[in-house]
Parts: sequence; C-alpha cells; structure tokens
Amino acid sequence: MNTIFHSFLLVFVGEMGDKTQLLALILVSKYKKPWTILLGIFIATILNHALASWFGEWASSLFSTETMTWILAASFLAFAIWVLFPDKEGDLDNKNKFGPLLTTIVTFFIAEMGDKTQVLTVALGAKYTDITLVTIGTTLGMLASNALAVFLGKNLLQKIPMKWVRITASILFFIFAIAILVDRFYK
Repeated sequence: MNTIFHSFLLVFVGEMGDKTQLLALILVSKYKKPWTILLGIFIATILNHALASWFGEWASSLFSTETMTWILAASFLAFAIWVLFPDKEGDLDNKNKFGPLLTTIVTFFIAEMGDKTQVLTVALGAKYTDITLVTIGTTLGMLASNALAVFLGKNLLQKIPMKWVRITASILFFIFAIAILVDRFYK
C-alpha cells in the first residue's frame, strides 16, 4: 500500500495545474462527455505509466543501490524545483475527427510523453521496482487530479490558488527526496 499511496500522492499533487488538466477541460467542454473523457485518460495513462514504471524498474537494475539512491534523491529534488514552474498551455488544438474516446487516448498519451508525471513514474518505478503497484498508484493519481477538471471544471480550478498547490507539491517532493536518503543511509 505504501507504493500505491506514495505514487498516487506525488502524481496527484504534481499534476495540479498541469497541461493535461487544461487538456481535460478542453475535451470535456468540446464533447460534453465527462465519463468518456475520463475513460480515455485512464487508458492513455495506464499505457504510458506502465511503460514508464517498467523503464524505471529496468534502469534500477543498471546501478548499485547506493548510486540509485543518489539518482532518485536528485530526481525528486529536481521535481521539487520543476513543479514550482507552471506548464505552458502549448498547442492543445482540439480539432479532430476521431471522437471523444480516441481523441482523449491519443492526446493524453502524447501529452504525457516527457511530462513531469511520466518522468516521476520512471523514478517511482526505479525506487519501488514494482511495475504494477507504481502504475496503479500513478494512474489513480492522474485520474483523481484530472477528474477535478473533468467534473468540476473551470470553477474549481480557478478558485484553487495554483501557487500554493505547486509549493505544497514542491515540499512533498523535497521531503520524499530526503526520506530516500534517510532510509538508505540512516537505518
């Protein structure tokens, strides 16, 4: 449960204010099918994060435990800094001909490539070396975060002070980095 909980929490908080929340808002406002959009997010995320956690687990086999500890701690410190800077909206064009489900799957899968939550999933896969539990946790975190955008829409997201959400996420990533070092070197 620890793996699922940490994976859920870090992705949920890290995803707040992310471009994929904006994408979810765009898709639900265009198609007016929130459950279909959420299903598309689920399918895209589980595929993307399963690959990312597998890659993280594989990468962890390449390094010694001590080296991996330093890599993970540095990664989470980098996330603590990265999350402080909001994503740019970028090119989230909502013109397509494939319908809400396929459009959501494709756009979310592509939007997650190289995104902080995908990189975070790689790091979590390396830390926990359990592809299934990491994928479950990160997927649930992504779904919960984007469900806020899908079901509660712009009203809720405009009322949440994103600055404080990013600061809270940064603090959580920093604590997680320190916890990795403490767990490894001060048992």
